[in-house]
Amino acid sequence: MLLRIQAEEREAAWLSPRATLSSRSRGRKFPEEECQVRTCFQRDRDRIIHSKAFRRLKHKTQVFIAPEGDHYRMRLTHTLEVAQIARTIARALRLNEDLTEAIALGHDLGHTPFGHSGEEALNEVSARGFRHNEQSLRVVDVLEGERGLNLTWEVRDGILNHTGAKIPATLEGQVVKIADRVAYINHDIDDALRAGIISPEDLPRDCLEVLGWEHKTRINTMVTDLIRASWDKDEIQMSPEVAEATTKLRSYLFEHVYTSPRAKGEEKKAKQLLKQLYRFYLEHPQEMEGHTRGGDLEQAVIDYIAGMTDRFAIKQFNTYFVPAGFKLFD
Repeated sequence: MLLRIQAEEREAAWLSPRATLSSRSRGRKFPEEECQVRTCFQRDRDRIIHSKAFRRLKHKTQVFIAPEGDHYRMRLTHTLEVAQIARTIARALRLNEDLTEAIALGHDLGHTPFGHSGEEALNEVSARGFRHNEQSLRVVDVLEGERGLNLTWEVRDGILNHTGAKIPATLEGQVVKIADRVAYINHDIDDALRAGIISPEDLPRDCLEVLGWEHKTRINTMVTDLIRASWDKDEIQMSPEVAEATTKLRSYLFEHVYTSPRAKGEEKKAKQLLKQLYRFYLEHPQEMEGHTRGGDLEQAVIDYIAGMTDRFAIKQFNTYFVPAGFKLFD
């Protein structure tokens, strides 16, 4: 019943010559027996979905800290949107969907509570620095399971290089890198409109004339343009016109949304909260519930805090620093 071999044969017959075949994976750090049913990339996807770090994403900030309302994105919904966009692109280009999906689902596993504010806080207090993509790789390599999730080299490469200057080694990883940007540009506009931070009239008109006037239209424009511009190419790219409009729209978000008081009104508090927890756990490592594996004390503290959800971080801060009967962020 070697269904895996049949799946690998279907990949070889159908996928683009530029796709990454599961049968030609560079393998895992620790050799293990192959599954009879699933390809190696399918197994990686399943391991990520079943991990504790993946489940915690549902209570981690995307952009808006402690938003009032049920429809704002959290880190988990962002991850699912990235995976959906990335799979659409991968399928159209006949790339490996399973590899693409595994990278997309795992790319933000190392993100801190309170979004990029938390990332900045840990980067400021740690002498070794902190970057969420490196922490995501650490989660799958070390922190989950007995010896990490033991993912394939291709998935690990895509997770590590989904952000920053380095380009992923596979086209599937490149798809996730750009799908991440497509997702957050569009859903952050949607959330900013919902919050009343901006109005539709505030968005740069020249960008909308290229990309579209509605949320769904802009995503469709970016995705279909990516497919056309990347067809039979050795890299994933947009056309110059759409790339320019997308970059300008992203710059608009950094200038008018990510730094707005409504979006970042609680940022200073959140950063100070994590910094105080960091100092506390360095002095009281016994309070970390056994989370000291896989490095020195500072690394253990970073791992513990980075793995927290927003509400668990607030709960711990209340426990250690707020008198009984009071609550932080009422």
